[in-house]
Amino acid sequence: MSIDLAAIRAEFPLLKRKINGKRLVYVDSAATSQKPQSVLDAMDNYYTTQNANVHRGVYTLAEEATSAFESARARTAKFIGAQDPHELVFTRNATESINLVARTWGYQNLRDGDVVVLTEMEHHANIVPWQMLSAERGIIIRWIPITSDYRLDLSDIDALLDGASLLAVTSMSNVLGTVNDLEKLVAAARSAGAKVLVDACQSIPHDPVDVVAWGADFVAFSGHKMMGPTGIGALWARRELLEEMPPFLGGGEMIRDVRKDGFTMNDVPWKFEAGTPAIAEAIGLGAAVDWLSAVGMENIAEHERALTEYALEQLTSAFGDEITIYGPQTAEGRGSAVSFLFNEIHAHDISQVLDEDGVCVRAGHHCAKPLMRVLGVPATSRASFAIYNTFEDVDALVEALHKAKTFFAR
Repeated sequence: MSIDLAAIRAEFPLLKRKINGKRLVYVDSAATSQKPQSVLDAMDNYYTTQNANVHRGVYTLAEEATSAFESARARTAKFIGAQDPHELVFTRNATESINLVARTWGYQNLRDGDVVVLTEMEHHANIVPWQMLSAERGIIIRWIPITSDYRLDLSDIDALLDGASLLAVTSMSNVLGTVNDLEKLVAAARSAGAKVLVDACQSIPHDPVDVVAWGADFVAFSGHKMMGPTGIGALWARRELLEEMPPFLGGGEMIRDVRKDGFTMNDVPWKFEAGTPAIAEAIGLGAAVDWLSAVGMENIAEHERALTEYALEQLTSAFGDEITIYGPQTAEGRGSAVSFLFNEIHAHDISQVLDEDGVCVRAGHHCAKPLMRVLGVPATSRASFAIYNTFEDVDALVEALHKAKTFFAR
């Protein structure tokens, strides 16, 4: 790999911090990633040298702010393989992106008896908006189950999609790490005449992504999981769909004209971006995309696969039957989120004890309670890796789990 991990880690100021006097071992990137200095600098530069509202002024600062904002849109669109930057709508996060689709396309196209197909491994953000629409409109939700080896059971996919209007699916499970076969899923949805929405939050930070090659209609993702700031996300959608969809919110920026008897909408994508947008955050997202591109997504994917394989091997060899790993047992066909239960100890207790050694893992249901019920557990611990993690981080995780084992054996 043509990467220097020490140099990469040095670009993340927070990784220099100590917790309880110990080296910080941050393995919770599936929840949110750390931010390189270039992202922090880009946002600071906007506030210190360009701070003005976008699209509304003709003076120098406003022109510069607008240029930086729209440049971030264009670079982010290019990063995910979009051919038209105007197909990328800025939102607060992937949750808002999915709600935007549900409240615009969904309200326009879904009626009583129409079918939306979800999977048992979805994040709440890709479940609740459709449940809300079901309660209001009477739409029917069908579920694609998971297999005993933590993958989607596609044996009845044609029957599940029969007559469906939409398939909404995660590209990678934030709990199991499972990478779903989008090519097969999209092809099946197309054959059934259904649109496809992809929650790509866990894929875009870790693997090369081409939304056009995916063949999806809508793709949602968040900036804070891909080295960018919080408060910024995006929805990519096919231009013809965005043109047909009604606006999500009403107010400034999303209009071309307002009269006492009505209003005229702005062009795509601005008709979905009412009010002053998250300007600094969008610029930070553009800087994050630049950083990821400079490191190289193939390099990132290769490093994280090796790291995940090592983690699976070390956890299994160190603890055997004392640990249950939920998700594919090898790095093949999976991402870098590794969920586990250790020695019948509650996940929250494990997380608290690991924190004493500066090891940050997530504990809980990971916003995936339906999946937790399928797994038959209330919660899991989850270690999730990014490009700035090292094999020493995995060793530190295993060592901290050994200490937890001793602590709870008292």
